[in-house]
Amino acid sequence: MARALWRSCQAHVQTCRPYTLWYPGLVGLAGAALPDGPHPLWPMAAAWLVPTLGWVSAHYWGDYFDRHLDAIDKPQRPIPSGRLSPRAAVVSGSVCAAVALGVVVVTDWRAVVLLVGALAGAVAYSRWLKASGIAGNLARGTLGLLAFLFGTLMTAPYPPAWAVPFALVFLVHDTASNLVGAVRDVDGDRTGGYRTVPVRRGPVVAASIACSLYVASMVLAFGVMWSLPPYAAGMPLLLFAIACGAGAFVVLFSRQGPSCPTVALRAHSILVVERLVLAGAVLAGGVGFLPAAAVLVPALAVSVLTQATMRERHEFPTGLDAPGRAGLPDPSTPDPSPVAESGRRG
Repeated sequence: MARALWRSCQAHVQTCRPYTLWYPGLVGLAGAALPDGPHPLWPMAAAWLVPTLGWVSAHYWGDYFDRHLDAIDKPQRPIPSGRLSPRAAVVSGSVCAAVALGVVVVTDWRAVVLLVGALAGAVAYSRWLKASGIAGNLARGTLGLLAFLFGTLMTAPYPPAWAVPFALVFLVHDTASNLVGAVRDVDGDRTGGYRTVPVRRGPVVAASIACSLYVASMVLAFGVMWSLPPYAAGMPLLLFAIACGAGAFVVLFSRQGPSCPTVALRAHSILVVERLVLAGAVLAGGVGFLPAAAVLVPALAVSVLTQATMRERHEFPTGLDAPGRAGLPDPSTPDPSPVAESGRRG
């Protein structure tokens, strides 16, 4: 009994992916940290909690919709391995969504629209859009935009004008990050019949698009923070984020290149850290460098530790880094074949 309970707890923790769990809350908190406004405790807490719960909900629902694909490429994951039932995943995701909705209703009912839009976008991404190319990456990036705007509504009657370019930063940035994740998953997506950008155009082209989007997001972030004096406090963190992002793409375009799944995973792992620093930079503009660092440092520590101990086993069943691992085809070239019906989400 105790062993079964432990296995179940492990499955839930793995599904929540603690190495990515801190990012959406930091984005919401950054939105709520208006430089010229008060920062009341409960609305600030809601700005962190609701995007976090929505993120966890999306992971549960996403793994439910991905269960057939994961059975092919990632059988060690909680649902295909039998450690988490599909029904438990749906129920857990729904409970998280319901709690998030309750928090929003108590805090500011106007933000319900943003929450419902984000949850609908997460379901649409997992169920349909992820398999359809760049639309899926943009849908995923939109969740960052909505998290930031949601945060602004927790401490302001409406999002201020300067919040819009910051929201666009997270949209473009998260689209780029998600595209790097698709490069990592190209072999399994190809086998499952998903028509992602790296499947259709090849990993090198997809990585180049991701790099271009990332550069655009950082140029926009730098311009916005430079033009708003209160955000000078976050500029050192922004520069550090840019250095991390540059390192991620240097890794991605290294000798083995984007066609190697573990190289793409390594690059994406750096971006997981980088985006925390980016959100921390925006947060520092509202609350100051030291308070932002007090939130950011523990989030970074947990993210780095859990990535090091959990992530590779969650992504790769064997840890092999050669193309064609586990009998899958070489992902280095585009696949012109139509979407296989067997790969559609079910």
